[in-house]
Amino acid sequence: MMSSALIIRHTPYEGIAGFRQPVEEAGFVIDRVDVTDPDFSSIDFLEPDLVVMMGGPMGVYERDAHPWIDCEIARLALRIAAGRPTLAVCLGAQIVAAAMGARVFQGPVKEVGFAPIALNQAGARSPLRHIADVSVLHWHGDTFDLPDGAELLATSESYPQAFRRGPNLLALQCHPEMGDDPRIDIWMEDAAYIEAAGLTVAELRAQHDALGPAAVVAGQKLIADWLDRIA
Repeated sequence: MMSSALIIRHTPYEGIAGFRQPVEEAGFVIDRVDVTDPDFSSIDFLEPDLVVMMGGPMGVYERDAHPWIDCEIARLALRIAAGRPTLAVCLGAQIVAAAMGARVFQGPVKEVGFAPIALNQAGARSPLRHIADVSVLHWHGDTFDLPDGAELLATSESYPQAFRRGPNLLALQCHPEMGDDPRIDIWMEDAAYIEAAGLTVAELRAQHDALGPAAVVAGQKLIADWLDRIA
């Protein structure tokens, strides 16, 4: 019997990307839902064998503009409490932090571009070991306090970058899924955001073309390793 994986997209141009291959190779049948779909509010977050929360340009604190956020957080909190396997990326990681009771807020700087993350001892023993010393994509200006009961795995110069709770919850602030997905072209249309982080679009494109393929390969190894360890 095949296992089910539900991909939750907060915007159509931030999908599972490079993570699709290891998820499918682990035996999961992938379905997806956009938060703007009419039936999103009725989805039982406890039902899928795996939930993957992807990124998006909105902030967790922008709840008046995005009324689905409160509903999503409430259902995700039930899934986390039940210990059901959950993977989260960027905004997804921030939503996981909020669902665990932590503060999510605008940080002092934007991190955009390819750069490595620093693993602590726990991170070096975790599936994140596959992206040690690998430059992966960063694209965020928001951050979070480490939730109670979570174990920090990695940081960047400015922010926490990964945490877990037990074997079944992994949250990544960075984007190891991105590096060969053509939807990056949509991301790069936001020149103002890129320039606010101190890069030009041309510089970021050069980074992506040079470093993206290796980042995706490392990210796929990370996810395959994590899926092997989930309970």
